[in-house]
Amino acid sequence: MTGTGEEQGRAGPPLWWARRRDAVGDTALGAVSAAECAWEGIRFSEEAGIPVAAGVLFGVVVGATLVLRRRWPIAVVLVGIAVAPAEMGFLLSVAGMYTLASSEVPRRIIAALASMSLVATFVVMYVKTRGDVEADPTLVLALSVFVAVALTVPPMLLGLYIGARRRLMESLQERADSLERELSLLADRAEERAEWARTEERTRIAREMHDVVAHRVSLMVVHAAALEAVAVKDPARAAKNAALVGDMGRQALTELREMLGVLRAAPKPVAAVAANGSVEAVVRVVPAAVAAGAEDGPSLAELEALVGQSRAAGMAVEVVVHGDGAGAGGGYAAEVEQTAYRVVQEALTNCHKHAPGARVVVRLAHREGEVAMQVENGPSEGPVAGVGLPSGGNGLVGMRERVLGLGGVFVSGPTDAGGFRVSAVLPVR
Repeated sequence: MTGTGEEQGRAGPPLWWARRRDAVGDTALGAVSAAECAWEGIRFSEEAGIPVAAGVLFGVVVGATLVLRRRWPIAVVLVGIAVAPAEMGFLLSVAGMYTLASSEVPRRIIAALASMSLVATFVVMYVKTRGDVEADPTLVLALSVFVAVALTVPPMLLGLYIGARRRLMESLQERADSLERELSLLADRAEERAEWARTEERTRIAREMHDVVAHRVSLMVVHAAALEAVAVKDPARAAKNAALVGDMGRQALTELREMLGVLRAAPKPVAAVAANGSVEAVVRVVPAAVAAGAEDGPSLAELEALVGQSRAAGMAVEVVVHGDGAGAGGGYAAEVEQTAYRVVQEALTNCHKHAPGARVVVRLAHREGEVAMQVENGPSEGPVAGVGLPSGGNGLVGMRERVLGLGGVFVSGPTDAGGFRVSAVLPVR
């Protein structure tokens, strides 16, 4: 059974210890220190002329303060300095000085307490040695200095080293955690970019499929309707329409086959380089169809053939071209050429669907830094539902997405004469 957060908190380390083993270790160390000071308290009680029980109790209390070394290291060191004249607390002084030096206490406080401990140890050692043995004062002084330094400096230096090492490890851990968070963020961003690329590719494929299938099939339906109408009265014209239907079907299959071939191409991994020069752990999968689709698609040079197909289906289409780039389609970038072609193609498809028999004017203008196209049809001269072409309502949406995707301008709407106009302007760079 899973416990609650409160129960888990109660099961954690007690009081101020970060880990349970730290609490056990400090308790054991405090017990040893208490036993040491209690033993030394017996001698202290004899010298001070107090009851032995009082000396032992005093030693136990003094030694047990070592349990507080992680919480109050300054207090533990001060207790060790205070009981130095009683000649007790060896473990208390050494462990307290080590803990103080390894803690986050400012260095000036560590230096001051270390100096006090050094002086207290020196004075006690000097007095004790001077009173117990008759020796050369220089030797007594040297021995006292050696003992004072040996009991104070090594624990302090070891504590400083351990404290610096601990802070370094914490800093490295923080940097590792930060790097892990950054890598996780980069992975999330890579997944978002991959999802965005997949969404964009699906949208692009949907537009291509709509443009290819809708236009070709619309022409096939128009020719099939004409074939049905003249099959008995005019066999020659019926045969011509049947041949056109076959041509339209073959062209549609060819374009679909080319598109599927592009989609089967291998994806291209792209490594993103960070600002500091390192390579991010990000690989954006960009389908090859994004780059190859525009290169293999139609261009403005095929505009006359496109208009000819609509004329063959019985539509009266007039083409007006302005500008110097009329002959070769302007020589624009592949995506500009393809978008301009698809806009005209879809606009003609809509004319077949919604304005049968209407007169259509296709205008193409090559300007400085841009290419503009406009497809305008007059009012329909025949029944709108006569051919029976379905409409999904995605033609204008697809044209707008294509044009806006290249930073162009797209406008569509009915005209005052009762027709419909589609206009688009594309930047050539």
